[in-house]
Amino acid sequence: MKKNIFAVCDLEVDYALNFMDYLNQKKNIPFEIQAFTSVESLIAYGKKTHIELLLISGKAMCRQVREMDIGKIVILSEGVHPPELDQYPSVYKYQSSSEVIREVMACYGAEKAVAPVVFPVLKKTTEIYGVYSPLGRCLKTSFALAMGQVLARERAVLYLNLEEYSGFEELMGKAFSHNLSDLLYYVRQDNQNLIHRMNSMIQTVNNLDYIPPVQTPGDIRGTAWQDWERLIQEIVMHSSYEILILDMGSGIDETFQMLDMCARIYMPVLTDVVSVSKVAQFENLVRIWDFPQILSKTVKVRPPFHMGSGPAEAYVEGLLWSELGDYVREVLRKESV
Repeated sequence: MKKNIFAVCDLEVDYALNFMDYLNQKKNIPFEIQAFTSVESLIAYGKKTHIELLLISGKAMCRQVREMDIGKIVILSEGVHPPELDQYPSVYKYQSSSEVIREVMACYGAEKAVAPVVFPVLKKTTEIYGVYSPLGRCLKTSFALAMGQVLARERAVLYLNLEEYSGFEELMGKAFSHNLSDLLYYVRQDNQNLIHRMNSMIQTVNNLDYIPPVQTPGDIRGTAWQDWERLIQEIVMHSSYEILILDMGSGIDETFQMLDMCARIYMPVLTDVVSVSKVAQFENLVRIWDFPQILSKTVKVRPPFHMGSGPAEAYVEGLLWSELGDYVREVLRKESV
């Protein structure tokens, strides 16, 4: 099954080609990307191949394009466009490519929520990696973010932080207009276009995609297991991600069920007496609740102490080539042997 076509048409050659290069680097976008720098070449292509999504500059839009059989048209606007283009959604051209993509996916998702279509995804199976520990202050999230960035150099990886307090807005140095709470709302509404909604929320650091975590702890505690299960299944079945990393806290009641969905679980541990006792209690509870398979899938790790310097927003990017990043590469290398 072939991917749907996402066509970009802009008369500004450098913009069109640079934007296509950016899209081709994004392994999670479940489209085949085609870029055009003339309306004539776009029309010729469209006569032979169905275009599911078209992002076209206002200057290139014309009657012939309107008459083509295109699934969804979004205008790439320079700020002002003719009134006749008001019937189409638009995104502002001169902003970051990542923000353009988020807005385009939001436009596409809103349309397809009304008229869903079969959305083919070409990928291998999605592996779920869990990062969990019954301990605190053990570099769990730093380990998960470092691992995600290491893996994302070669594969399409999505990171989900499922903690009650992630601190991500402070950590990344910016506010997010949408986060995991919004995605969980769409899950509860049984939205038929969940993956497109999700793609409109994606943020990226060092090629690792993530959905901004919740800002309110109640959004973690109050989410039913069935909703978590459906969200994860949708990502596995209908997204283009090859790896899903779940950075788990203790706010989810069904912790064992969530861990059981993982192919591999990485558990940061400490060597002091209290920490060893807490891990032993967790392992005993796993056996009591009859989830012994969780223990066989768990790899205990002891990340080296890591304290970033400089602004908080530089911390996450710095993990990739830090001592912690080297440790993660070594752990993954041993796992692959």
